[in-house]
Amino acid sequence: MRKLGFTLLASFLLPTFAFAQTAVPAFTIPNSNQLSPEAVKVLDQMQAAKAPKEISSNLPALREFYGKYNDARLNEMRDIFKTVATHSKMGGVGVDIVIPASGIKAKNKAKVLINVHGGAFMWGAGSGALVEAIPISATMGIKVVTVDYRLSPENHYPAASEDVTAVYKELLKSYRPENIGIYGCSAGGVITAQSVAWIRKTKLPRPGAIGTFCGTGAPMSGDSPFIAPVIGGDEPLNIPALPDVIPYPYMMGVSAKDEVAYPLMNDEETRNMPPTLLLAGGRDFALSGLTLADRKLRKSGVKSELVVFDGLPHAFFMWAKMPESIEAYKIISDFFDKNLGKK
Repeated sequence: MRKLGFTLLASFLLPTFAFAQTAVPAFTIPNSNQLSPEAVKVLDQMQAAKAPKEISSNLPALREFYGKYNDARLNEMRDIFKTVATHSKMGGVGVDIVIPASGIKAKNKAKVLINVHGGAFMWGAGSGALVEAIPISATMGIKVVTVDYRLSPENHYPAASEDVTAVYKELLKSYRPENIGIYGCSAGGVITAQSVAWIRKTKLPRPGAIGTFCGTGAPMSGDSPFIAPVIGGDEPLNIPALPDVIPYPYMMGVSAKDEVAYPLMNDEETRNMPPTLLLAGGRDFALSGLTLADRKLRKSGVKSELVVFDGLPHAFFMWAKMPESIEAYKIISDFFDKNLGKK
């Protein structure tokens, strides 16, 4: 059960009006009745695994915490999926290359995926990247190259876009552009969209398809940044309005009008996006931004698919031991199977 605020019955009995602000007193919201029994158990595990509030402004402590957190997720992935990972460099950038232990499927030998890991732009390399790469490699039967891009606050935009593009340029020596897909979660979803715009800026051919999960190439917007933390048992977001930029050190000093940094806020960049899969949980703070991105892509004539898993939080599919995560891996794999080139 999760704490939120407002009298549920009144929402059915009284007419609805739009207000600039709404005060929300507390009430108890149950877990979504769409969730599997396994997911309900995992939600409790997620709550228990949250970072302590006292380290919220201590970057070394956060990196240590999330390193261990991702190590635990990686052990779960390896229990379920059999893959082989090797560390290498491409275009001067560190990468982990993941392939299925059973071998790449014949239909995917000419295809490859690039993964851009999440982690608030500040952590997630190593085990966190492998957590995102392993289930897709195994489910789809494809090589996944996950990029060890430069992290913030030591580095700033466009460092990650440059690193993803360097890896992409190297892969173009062996793969047709329409056979290369790029995907990422959270900060990795943002960087994925930014990288497509950066690739276009450097006049390289466009990749075949992308996936931006739990984050995309636009600032946070809508209701979900305010609602999701409270549903998840955290403190409400105590600001009167959302900023018009992404409020992370990585994006510090970058104008909201920079069309390459915020490609889905620019009509021309949006029109030049490849087929895009947007995926998140219904209780994800990034969800509203993804719904807006989906509408913008569709309006621009870009093939867009939006998939929402009701009742689940940000980056839920990092937890492999629930049917919803397995379903998400299959949706991601099927999307790239359908939208990457056929030769």
